[in-house]
Amino acid sequence: MFYGAAEFSRDTDFAILADAANLERLDAALRELQASVIAVPPLALTFLQRGHAVHFRCQHPEAAGLRVDVMSKMRGVAEFAELWARRTRLQGADGTIYELMSLPDLVQAKKTQRDKDWPMIRRLIEADRIACRGTPSLEQVRFWLLEARTPELLLELARQFPLEATAVANGSRPLLTAVLQGDEAAIEAGLFEEERIERAADRAYWIPLKQELERMRHS
Repeated sequence: MFYGAAEFSRDTDFAILADAANLERLDAALRELQASVIAVPPLALTFLQRGHAVHFRCQHPEAAGLRVDVMSKMRGVAEFAELWARRTRLQGADGTIYELMSLPDLVQAKKTQRDKDWPMIRRLIEADRIACRGTPSLEQVRFWLLEARTPELLLELARQFPLEATAVANGSRPLLTAVLQGDEAAIEAGLFEEERIERAADRAYWIPLKQELERMRHS
């Protein structure tokens, strides 16, 4: 929502530093929210460090029913120290400070097997493109070229930034070769293949974690 790609939010996600002192602070905050763990795993460093998410439901009258999901490690996403160093800081109208994952890190975190995440990636990129259309930095242009999820936007970017598109095509994203050639069918096929690879990698990543959760449920 902060990045301009709003959807109906069913929970609040936190990426946290998984160490003992920070876990104590988190536990105190959750007690204040009268939050209890939903299913498994319990809140423990060992589970966070292995990549599990811990889910809570709040019972405090001012947050009744709110779900809170906590993670520390995510597939394909940098370690917490890097995430924190390049975070986005926003201030609300009431003065509240919000520390957000940077947009590139958020996009990376959304590359999952879940159907709902891929349209969100598209909307995040398109919203950022609209917000920064007038004066994009080279870093932003490269980010759009690497992550845009529609042929229309990719073709528009390649026409406007041909040198940058060529550089990315020769390095990090071969799909841009088809973009530079204007081959829409090949672009569509390439986007589908990129998504297929990421979904498969995410399924493989979660297999042992899901097996561990099943063992905990049965015990």
